[in-house]
Amino acid sequence: MSSSAKLKIVQKAEESKASAMNEEQRQELIRSLQSGEEISPEWARILFPPEKREYELVYHGKEREEDIIANTLAVPLQKVRTFGKNGDSWHNMLIFGDNLQVMKTLLEMKRAGALCNGDGTEGVRLIYIDPPFATMQEFQGADEQKAYQDKVTGARFVEFLRKRLILLRELLAPDGAIYVHLDWKKAHYIKVVMDEVFGDNNFRNEIIWHYPGREMHINTKFNAKHETILFYARSSASAIRMAQVAVPYDKADRLKGLRRKVHRDKNGKEWVWETRAQSAGQEPYKRYVDEIISQGRPLSDVWSDLQFLRGNHPERTGYPTQKPASLVERIVRASTVEGDLVLDAFAGSGTTCAVAEMNNRRWVGIDCGKLSIYTVQKRMLNLRKDIGTRSAPLTPKPFDLYNAGLYDFSKLKELQWDAWRFFALQLFQCRDEPHKIGGIHLDGYLKGASVLVFNHQKQPGVRIDEETVHSLQEALGSKVGSRMFIIAPALVFDFQQDYLTLDGVRYYALRIPYSIIHELHQREFAALKQPADELAVNDTVDAVGFDFVRRPELEYEAGVNKREGELIEEGFIRVKTFKSEAVVREPVRKKGNRETLSMVMLDYDFDSESDVFDLDAVFYAEAIEQTGWEVRFPVEAIGNQVMVVFVDIYGNEAREVIPGKRFGGGGKANAAETPTNRKKSKKGKRK
Repeated sequence: MSSSAKLKIVQKAEESKASAMNEEQRQELIRSLQSGEEISPEWARILFPPEKREYELVYHGKEREEDIIANTLAVPLQKVRTFGKNGDSWHNMLIFGDNLQVMKTLLEMKRAGALCNGDGTEGVRLIYIDPPFATMQEFQGADEQKAYQDKVTGARFVEFLRKRLILLRELLAPDGAIYVHLDWKKAHYIKVVMDEVFGDNNFRNEIIWHYPGREMHINTKFNAKHETILFYARSSASAIRMAQVAVPYDKADRLKGLRRKVHRDKNGKEWVWETRAQSAGQEPYKRYVDEIISQGRPLSDVWSDLQFLRGNHPERTGYPTQKPASLVERIVRASTVEGDLVLDAFAGSGTTCAVAEMNNRRWVGIDCGKLSIYTVQKRMLNLRKDIGTRSAPLTPKPFDLYNAGLYDFSKLKELQWDAWRFFALQLFQCRDEPHKIGGIHLDGYLKGASVLVFNHQKQPGVRIDEETVHSLQEALGSKVGSRMFIIAPALVFDFQQDYLTLDGVRYYALRIPYSIIHELHQREFAALKQPADELAVNDTVDAVGFDFVRRPELEYEAGVNKREGELIEEGFIRVKTFKSEAVVREPVRKKGNRETLSMVMLDYDFDSESDVFDLDAVFYAEAIEQTGWEVRFPVEAIGNQVMVVFVDIYGNEAREVIPGKRFGGGGKANAAETPTNRKKSKKGKRK
C-alpha cells in the first residue's frame, strides 16, 4: 500500500472518531498504519459502512455537502437599477455574478423570509436550469461570433454542477421542483449526482425532448436528435398540474379510440362508459365526450411536438444555446401557478424570465456573462404577449438589476461612514458588535476575534503601516487575544503581508476587495497569496470573492469610411487604447494594450430619456483584433446617437454615447473624429 493511500486511511480513521468506530479500534488502526503493517480486509466495513450510502459517484475534488454550504460566500447584492416601480414589496431580480455565491445570498434571503412565492411560502417553487454541457466546443453567437465557451469537463464539470445543485435544493420550497436540461454527454453522470442530492425517491422523470426534422448523414454514429431534462421533486408534496399541460385531443381520433360505443342522452350530448382502471372488478362510469376532449391527453415523458429554434425564427435573440419558449412554458405551467417564484441560475437569453413574466409568475435570473445580462434586459423591456410575434406589447412587472460581489468604486467612496462601516462588516461576514479594548473602539467580531474597520474617511491620506500596527499593539496588548482583523481599502495598507505578528498576536489585513476571501471559510488562517496575474483567477470555475467595478482606460476613433475595393460606406469604431485596472490582483504583464478587451456592444439608436441600453449588436475581441481593432457596421442602422459599451474580461465597462451624425445618421459625417484625453476622463453612464 502506498504512503499516500495509508495517509488517506489515517485521515479517514481520524474522521471516523465520531462514527461507529470506537476509540480502541481507531488507535489500533492508526498504530498498524504507522508501523507499516498490512491492513486486514475486515477494516473496510468499519471504515466504509455500506449502509451509509448504497451508491455514489466518486471522483477527484468532490467536497462534502456541509462544506459546500458553509464555505460558499454570500456576496452582497448592489442594486444597479430598477425598471418600473409599484407598491408591491416584491421586485423580480436580474443578477450579474457567479451563481454559486448569489445562491448563497438568496438562501440567506429565504431564511430571513424575503424570498417567497405569492402565497407566502418561503423558497422557490420551480427551478429550471440549462447549464453548459461540457462539450469542449465553442458555441457561436450571432454572425458566428463567440459568446462563451463551456470547456469545463470531466470531474470538474460534475463538481461544478453538483455544488450548484446542492444550493438549489436548499432554495426550493417544500413542494418545489427542479428541471435540469442536459444532453447525452453528461446526463448519466448528473442523474447519479441528482439521485444523491435530491434522493432517488424524488426522481420523477427523464424527459426526452426530441426535435424532428434534424437529419445529418454521419457514418460513425446514429443521428443525435434529442436532449434530456431531469425532473426531480423536493419532496412528496411536489405535484405537477397535468391539466395545465395536457395535449388537446382531436375529437374524431379520440372517438375512434374509445373502447365502448358512444351513446347520447335525451339532450343529444355524447357519452361513453369508461373504467377507472385496467384491473378487473372495476365498475364502469359515465363520462361525457366533451369532458374527455377538453381534459386532453396526459403528457408523456417524450416531447416531440416542440420544435428547435432554427434559422431566422422570430423568437431567436442571437444568443447561443437559446431554448424555445414553448419548452420552458410547458415546464413552468406544469410545476407552478400564478404568483409562484421561478429561478434560472444560468439565465442565458432570458427565456425562463420571459416565460415566467408572461405567465404571471415571479422570477429570478442569474448569469455571469454581460452579454446574457444585456440580452435579458432587452428581452424583458420588449416583451410581447406571445413570444416571437408582433402581438400587443407586454409591460413587465418591476424588476431590479443587481451586481453580485461587484461594487461601483465611485459609489462606495461617496458612502457616509456608517454605511461604509456596515458594508465592510457585511463584506467579510463579521458580527456587528462595537466594543472597546484598551481605550480603542472596535467594530465587531470575526470567528471570535476582534475587528477594526479603519476610518479612512476621518483620516484621509493616512496609511496603515507596521508602525500603525505597533501602536495598536501597545494599546491593546494581550487583552485582544491571539489575533485581530483590520478592514480597510486595499490601497491604504503599506505592507504586502497578509498578517503581521507582534508579541504573539497576529494582525490580519482584510483588504477591500479581497479576491480570495472564500479561503477564510475553508481553513484556519495562513499566509494567503494573491494570483500572479488576472488570468490565473479566470482559470478557476467558480468566482472567489469580490472586486470593484472600475472603468477601463479607453481611447478610440469613430467615423465612416469605405473598405479597400468597396463602394459602400460603413461606420467604424477603432479601439486605440483599452486597459483595465485591478486593485488587489497584479496587472496584466503584457506589452501593448487591449489584451483585456472582451467585447464591444452597440445600441444603434440610444434613447437618452430612458437611459436604457438596448442591445443591437455585439462584436468579440478576437474578431475585432483580426480587423485591426476595428468594429464595422452598416451606417443605415444608425439613429440620432449610438451607445457603445466596451467590456473587459472581468466585466468592467467603459460607456460612450456617440452622435449619429459621425456615422452618417442624422447628417453626413465628413471625417473621423478622435476623442482622446477627453474621453479618458469621462466616466460614462451606468444603467
